[in-house]
Amino acid sequence: MHSDLGTDQAWERLRASRSNPPGRASAGARRKTYAAALEQTGQMFRAAAVVDPATRPLQVFYGLSQAGRAIAAASWSLKGQDWSLESHGIKTTGFHLPFPDIEIRTDSSGTQGSFVRVSEALDSPVWGTDPIRLEDVWDLLPPNQGYPLTSRDRLTPLFAGDVIAGDYAHPLLSVPVYDIPDRVIEIGTREALADFLAAYPVVAQHDSYVTTKTLSLGSEAPPDYSRHEGGITGLTINWKMPQGPASTTERREHLRGMTRPYAGERYFLPVLSPMERELHPLMAWWAVLYTLSMLARYQPATWIKLISVDDSQHALPIERLLERAIKHLPLLIADAIEEVST
Repeated sequence: MHSDLGTDQAWERLRASRSNPPGRASAGARRKTYAAALEQTGQMFRAAAVVDPATRPLQVFYGLSQAGRAIAAASWSLKGQDWSLESHGIKTTGFHLPFPDIEIRTDSSGTQGSFVRVSEALDSPVWGTDPIRLEDVWDLLPPNQGYPLTSRDRLTPLFAGDVIAGDYAHPLLSVPVYDIPDRVIEIGTREALADFLAAYPVVAQHDSYVTTKTLSLGSEAPPDYSRHEGGITGLTINWKMPQGPASTTERREHLRGMTRPYAGERYFLPVLSPMERELHPLMAWWAVLYTLSMLARYQPATWIKLISVDDSQHALPIERLLERAIKHLPLLIADAIEEVST
């Protein structure tokens, strides 16, 4: 869905912010850390752009990690010394397992690790000692829609189209939702849709959706998956507005609260067990890139084989992921700083 992400403009936003840092980074040690961390982020990303996948995960991950320090410094919600980050706050194990099955864990909530504190600032969950598979986090990234690691059924982001507007206040928020998997659409039943949406609690709490014109079935009519712009298939889903009839502006604002941002667009994300809510896209990037950087740094022979197109089915998806990291992350970082500082 995301086309031109405005990478150069994102870097301009980040550099321009350093003369007048936002949020709690306006003065003192937080201001110095904000500026220095963003300088290091920029240098790491420029270095990543001129190397190949053999070392690129190291520069990209550490560039993101330093950006995390700027996010923490600017965050209004991180008070006292909570903004001062210590250690990674995230761990990977199971490098002997197949690549998609590598296990990711985090430190506990309230600790000072970078992943934990930045997650707190972005209202994103940590999951402690219960492992999550790399593939499951990989699938949370919108640019990985076309790059599955296995043939397993996937839980991927659902793109939220624009609110269906009207000239008057309306009690329903109506939104076309895209990227529902073919396996659900091909079955075509209400039951198949309900089973799938169970992993997307916000979507599952809908009021109704557009159904086929099968009068004999009434309220049991199946969902009407329609072709939309660009030939993609979507389903228009309706939610009741909490306050009753609402303007288009109010309905758009309600949609913002139901979705996560990604490069100017909005997505419904699944909630992975054992998480209690959906992972922020920036933290999904963080978890994936941390894992790749640990492989490249501590398991170099395994990593070189993984990125060999002659030896590994995962080589091309990894290449594309690392290319997109350099293009997508500057905007996600700039948006995250704005999110935590306003």
